[in-house]
Amino acid sequence: MKITEHIKNANGKTLFSLEVVPPQKGIGIEDLYTNIDPLMEFKPPFIDVTTSREEYIYLDKGNGLMERRITRMRPGTLGICSAIQHKYNVDTVPHLLCGGFTKEETEYLLVDCMYLGIENIMALRGDAMKGHQYFEPTPGGHPSAMDLVHQINDLGRGKYLHNDQEACDELNKFCVGVAGYPEKHMEAPSMNYDLKWLKQKVDAGADYIVTQMFFDNKRFIEFVTKAREMGITVPIIPGIKPIATKKHLKILPQIFKIDLPEELINEVEKAKNNEAVKQIGVEWAINQCRELLDFGVPVLHFYSMGKSDNIKKVAGELF
Repeated sequence: MKITEHIKNANGKTLFSLEVVPPQKGIGIEDLYTNIDPLMEFKPPFIDVTTSREEYIYLDKGNGLMERRITRMRPGTLGICSAIQHKYNVDTVPHLLCGGFTKEETEYLLVDCMYLGIENIMALRGDAMKGHQYFEPTPGGHPSAMDLVHQINDLGRGKYLHNDQEACDELNKFCVGVAGYPEKHMEAPSMNYDLKWLKQKVDAGADYIVTQMFFDNKRFIEFVTKAREMGITVPIIPGIKPIATKKHLKILPQIFKIDLPEELINEVEKAKNNEAVKQIGVEWAINQCRELLDFGVPVLHFYSMGKSDNIKKVAGELF
């Protein structure tokens, strides 16, 4: 079932969903199941599975020589989606990236999604390659998520890259999600500029939006209000990440270019250990989610990052 159908069928009730990260190559899927199992009592209608782009590794060839190779450390997104879908009888949402994939490779992935009965796709540009300051399109790939959305919708209407077949109005249309940034994308010069890009992704055929994590609900509410004023009408789903360690005070702003509220920072800094930090993160997320429930969000979407114990505590107070 499509994400938009799940939201419609909920009749105004807020749903619970989560995002998981594939295990590194060579590691079995059982650890992933261990993290998902405790959260199934909250009946998530869908689970997102991330995709990693390629990265360089350097192999020592001896005599001071190094050989540069390209690898992917977390492959298998579609296989994991299929395994989760069949084990738990929930819909899965694979993440598709522009970075690291040609248009032809993207088409193969989408055809595989059709074979596997996957109806939902998260379309993302992706980050710059590790070691690069700026995102550079893969040769033969897409430069932006908007272009990726166009290809996904074209293929869902029967229009493939290398044939002249007329596209149908409806054939096997995917439900396409895109990313939104309550504190704007790090590369956008202003929030209004970023929202214009978001509007273009929706106009290209995106069906819903999932936001980057945030810790200040005012930022999210302002983001939604401005998006609606700009004519964006699709569902906007907030992304939630309970803070869990003192390192998150540095890591999260550094990686995701987000701000943390002073009140939260002060509480974490006063904490004696990471167990205390985790409890602070749980309590903050509970209060944050309760405000979002009052605001009427369609889904609370949790970034699990491979851990479920703190999310289980948050969800247990809400669902």
